[in-house]
Amino acid sequence: MTIIALSADSVGTASAPQPGQPPVPTGSVGYVSPQFLTFNEPLILASGQVLPSYTLAVETYGQLNAQRSNAVLVCHALNASHHVAGIDAAPPHQTGWWDNMVGPGKAVDTNRFFVIGVNNLGSCFGSTGPTTINPATGQAWGASFPLLTVEDWVHAQVRVADYFGIERFAAVMGGSLGGMQALSWAITCPDRVGDCVVVASTAGLTAQNIAFNEVARRAILTDPDFRQGDYAAQGVVPLNGLSVARMVGHITYQSDEVMASKFGRSQRAPGPDGDYRYNYDVEFEVESYLRHQGEKFSRYFDANTYLLLTRALDYFDPARAYGGDLAKALAPAQARFLLVSFTTDWRFAPEHSREMVRALLKNQREVTYAEIDAPHGHDAFLLGDVRYHAIVQGYYDQIAQRLGLGERCETTGVLA
Repeated sequence: MTIIALSADSVGTASAPQPGQPPVPTGSVGYVSPQFLTFNEPLILASGQVLPSYTLAVETYGQLNAQRSNAVLVCHALNASHHVAGIDAAPPHQTGWWDNMVGPGKAVDTNRFFVIGVNNLGSCFGSTGPTTINPATGQAWGASFPLLTVEDWVHAQVRVADYFGIERFAAVMGGSLGGMQALSWAITCPDRVGDCVVVASTAGLTAQNIAFNEVARRAILTDPDFRQGDYAAQGVVPLNGLSVARMVGHITYQSDEVMASKFGRSQRAPGPDGDYRYNYDVEFEVESYLRHQGEKFSRYFDANTYLLLTRALDYFDPARAYGGDLAKALAPAQARFLLVSFTTDWRFAPEHSREMVRALLKNQREVTYAEIDAPHGHDAFLLGDVRYHAIVQGYYDQIAQRLGLGERCETTGVLA
């Protein structure tokens, strides 16, 4: 394995604000910049295809201890990235997608843990994927990028762990698609995971979930600007298809209760063109919200990437090789587990987590399970429900205690 010259200390480290940058909020890891690890050893994918080399965008927070025992890998969901926490040093200075979870004194305390965020292979935020150049052709991969599975991501991430000299993660954690990766880590690399934290996730999509993904994909594939996936070379973007795909997905991330409380049946006043009922313009506030979410998404996400990642979601099914027996599929796992679900998450309902709990208990694994009555639907795993964060914090406190990483100072988060 060869890697672009970087030192472990240089990868995604936090920095102080520079002139013109806003101050860092209390509890933030500060301003961060990604670095890029390039691996020139071929990666054999589950499909049988081979990537001769690949690059992964990485950020880290906290310090890796001398024993290299305090590392936590955070796996991201569908449209997230390596930017887990802190403030991006580059404008527009976006905050990490799980900043409320990761940072000094937070549930995953960077005063004690060395946290790694990796942008998945095939994504569009700096790692090798459809938007990057295929060295064999000198053109963007586009729709020709190889099919990927969750297991492929784990194998790619293993090399990141090897780069840092991490033989065993204190924990691997993730929500939604990230939770699938955490579960796969525990099965695929059982001796390299101490604790596995799976939030709002599943061991396999239901037919309904696959159906939603297919509707979203069809919206992209039937957009005239998709051009068989060759849109970038032709100077267009399937904006409408991406927008509708995001609208479909966003509906599944929200609970009926949240949508009702935010929008109800509120209607907007007619525009200058008169009666919107006859031109099918936006009439209800919820329509306006969904269109805004869709249009925003279409400006920063890649269509081929969306197709690729949703297929990886569909394919994930570790029990398939065991005749549907999840307990047998999870038998290799050695980690302790924390599973968290939310009562109003109808995309990955609590029954998905309970199924995993039952399978783990059959294998006599140590399991902690929390089912939280929260109104926010699937998106609850990204939000700051105090009960949810207290459970995760308490669990990481136990990990820290086992590893001798010091005790949290309750008021500041600084080690005692």
